[in-house]
Amino acid sequence: MNQPTTVGDVLALYGRKGEENYGEDVTQLEHALQCAALAARSGASDALIVAALLHDIGHLVADVQGDLRFDLATDDDVHEAIGARVLSPIFGPAVAQPVALHVTAKRWRCTVEPTYFESLSATSQATFRAQGGKLDAEAQRRFEAHPGREAALLLRSWDDVGKVPDWAVPGLDSYRELLEGLAAQHASA
Repeated sequence: MNQPTTVGDVLALYGRKGEENYGEDVTQLEHALQCAALAARSGASDALIVAALLHDIGHLVADVQGDLRFDLATDDDVHEAIGARVLSPIFGPAVAQPVALHVTAKRWRCTVEPTYFESLSATSQATFRAQGGKLDAEAQRRFEAHPGREAALLLRSWDDVGKVPDWAVPGLDSYRELLEGLAAQHASA
């Protein structure tokens, strides 16, 4: 596993692996940038913009997407947990928590909103099954009571929409100052 520990490492990881496809019509980097742009346009906090930008970093760290033995419909790379573990020491819980919960948010929406599953991309539908499918009643209650639920649901909404080919949004370097500022703020806390 390729675990970044600094903002520079995170940017370098996206520089090396961001052009990889993950089953959608956009690359990992295009998806990340679109999600961050959607978060920024909705007036999200700096931490939530960074969470939107980096929510799938766990895919890049796990590095199994290109493995021919890896099947999106049956294998789960637990990217949300890997991503949260990578991001927490760099940026803190305000960034890591929505990342940790964005898959649970998808599973919750599929559980409580009957038409939500049909709105997902084919890849997201396949990974939903691999990620455990609908939540059981206890997991549903836990998510509904979680203080990070609203941020996770916002992130989930941008994750679902940020998959548009050839959509011009600000590039990765436009987030460098924000990333460095949040990392410095977390380091001094």
